[in-house]
Parts: sequence; C-alpha cells; structure tokens
Amino acid sequence: MSMYKPLAVAAATLALGACATVPQPLQGQFNDVTTSGAQQGGAPGAKVRWGGEIIKTEPGPQQTCFYVLSQPLDDEARPTASKSESQGRFVACRDGFYDPEVFTRGREITVTGTLHGAVSQKVGDFDYAYPRVEADVVYLWPKRVPVNRYPPGFYDPFWGPGFGPGWGPYGYGPWGDPFWYRPRTIIVRPAPPPRPHK
Repeated sequence: MSMYKPLAVAAATLALGACATVPQPLQGQFNDVTTSGAQQGGAPGAKVRWGGEIIKTEPGPQQTCFYVLSQPLDDEARPTASKSESQGRFVACRDGFYDPEVFTRGREITVTGTLHGAVSQKVGDFDYAYPRVEADVVYLWPKRVPVNRYPPGFYDPFWGPGFGPGWGPYGYGPWGDPFWYRPRTIIVRPAPPPRPHK
C-alpha cells in the first residue's frame, strides 16, 4: 500500500472538517433580496435570511421586535461584524418574549422569515423605513472572543528601534520605514520572591 494514500485520506478528512457549516435552524432556501431592495417595496412575501448587529430589542404584548443594523453573512450565515459593509437596517419580529438584557445592543443575530412591508421609525430626525421580517427563527450568536496573537509576557523582538514589519532598503527598517524610531514594547515581570534559607 502506498504511503501517500493514508496521507491523502487524512488531508481530505481535515478539509471536510474545516468546511463552514450553517447551523441547522438557519438552513434552507432563501430569496436573494437585499434590505435596500426591500426598502423600496420589492419582493413582499419573499423568504429571506438576514443578519446583523442588534440596535435595540422591543418586547410587545404578543411579539418581540429586533431592530438590526444589517450586515453581509459569511459561510456559516453569521454576520461579518463589519460596520463598513452595513447594508442598511431592518426589523424582525417574532411571537413571544425575548429578554432585552440577553438580546442586547451590539449582539449579532441571524433571522429567517418572510418579508412583510415596512415599519417607519425615527433615526435622529430622519424617518427611516425598516423592512419588516416576520421571523420564523431568531438565532443569537455567541459573543466573539478576541484573539491574542502572542501569549502573555511575549514581545515581538523584531519590532522597535530600527525594525518595522520587516528589514531592508525597500520600505522597511530605518531607511524606508518612517516609523523606524518606534520604541520597543517589553513586558517586565517582577522577580520571584527569594527562597527561604534552610
């Protein structure tokens, strides 16, 4: 048996495991309608999957409505968390009570449901038409955990006086990097206490 066959099987398994998976409640077929298109009155009754960052959550007597800053969805149907790519705003309403202390401003949600007209609300002094989604699913994503590039106490030895993101005369180092004089960041830990004498 060739030694390459097990390696090929292992590589294929890792590739499949790395594929993004849409959570089961958010799976399905949806119309390709944007919030701006829906704002102009297009595609009433269309089935959509939209997401973004919660602006506010308003529980009512029968339903809870989520006002959302719309963002593109990634391969997992999660909002991309890029405010620069905002696609406007929408409101999604679903039967039942959803606690505003859980569905707080800034949390990411993805909803699926049916377009049903628009709701006008003030944004500052501006009357904004929020496309309304009658939601079947409201999916609250876990909070993103910031990733630290280096372990605690580690500093990058290639960053400091005479260093930049690289070295040499082509835009890096003291000849090309205008910020070559940046001070080096060093984390100093206190010395451990002395051991008691026996």
